[in-house]
Amino acid sequence: MIRLWCATGNPGKLREFRLAALHHPEFQIDLLPDFRLLPPCEEDGHTFEQNAIKKARHYAPHAPGMLFADDSGLEVDALAGAPGVYSARFAGASATDEANNSLLLEKLRGSNNRRARFVCTIALASANQSLAVFRGAVEGEIAAEPRGSSGFGYDPLFFYRPFECTFGEATADQKFSVSHRGQALRAMLEYVMSL
Repeated sequence: MIRLWCATGNPGKLREFRLAALHHPEFQIDLLPDFRLLPPCEEDGHTFEQNAIKKARHYAPHAPGMLFADDSGLEVDALAGAPGVYSARFAGASATDEANNSLLLEKLRGSNNRRARFVCTIALASANQSLAVFRGAVEGEIAAEPRGSSGFGYDPLFFYRPFECTFGEATADQKFSVSHRGQALRAMLEYVMSL
């Protein structure tokens, strides 16, 4: 079994990462030991890739093996790609999902362009060495109001036309099969298998 460590303070992301291991039993994905006791990594990059690499390099020396970190978020066309790397703190430094969703709907009020995408970049590292970067993206639209209680973040607002529902209404397996995080994670697992 191949054990991978992840560095995330987001319980929703950790659930999705572990879901990947259920579909790929040759892998075990665990939270980096003592993650919450380590000094946090400042996410001051201008792109998802910059932040993911910075986090992976920051936490990898504390891992007993290969470690990955991600940066992901929502890009809305009518907002020139915002909230982007600020997705988790769109409504402020300690914003809740509800506050971020409310602000997004407020900024889109009156807009006919609801196109958006979720983007995820995962960086894989070992000790002080970056190994690879993987990206996933999924296209959708912003719904007029939150729908569904599954997932986290902007999932209740992200309408995925092939499913005819929001990610908040989709099952965890449905979402993971097409999501930005699922795409990036599957690419990373394939890469690790090839090492």
